[in-house]
Amino acid sequence: MLKELVLKNRTYRRFFEEERITEDVLRELVDLARTVPSTGNSQALKFALITEEEEREKVFENLGWAAALKDWDGPEKGERPSAYILVLCDQQLAKNKPIDDGIVAQTIMLGACEKGFGGCIFGNIKRRELSVALGIDMERYSIDLVIAVGKPKETVVITEVGEDGSVNYYRDEQQVHYVPKRNLNDLIVKLPEK
Repeated sequence: MLKELVLKNRTYRRFFEEERITEDVLRELVDLARTVPSTGNSQALKFALITEEEEREKVFENLGWAAALKDWDGPEKGERPSAYILVLCDQQLAKNKPIDDGIVAQTIMLGACEKGFGGCIFGNIKRRELSVALGIDMERYSIDLVIAVGKPKETVVITEVGEDGSVNYYRDEQQVHYVPKRNLNDLIVKLPEK
């Protein structure tokens, strides 16, 4: 069951924007994330929930959407996420929590997937601009990640890394999104025998 959920939980960049996601759903996802392990049990990560169109637009314009797709600036109107969760670090509690960021982001994504949604985790963020646009106190909170959430409008297929060794994702003419993954045997490192 977990394997099925992990395989279904892909990065999506196009959505049925009209499929609304309520703040209550986002709160459920954050509730999952708040219970996971936290470095030093600091629980320094906080979350801003974005569902209103005006705020969603401010978030959208401050994200880098797909570095490997050079001719694509992100989804068109109508294909944008219905909601965002901003992962913030409360600088009064702790700083620099990349492990915590990863754990909560994956937990939120798995929870969204289980509810029939999909998403995309962003580290490519214009942080200063987004903080100013949304009125986030930059002295207190760093924007660590942004998680886009919506009803996926694309097919994402896991494929093997090609002969050239490239792991860059790509799309075909039908806009099917392919994500090359390394072979399991290439990931296992054999330690020298003693």
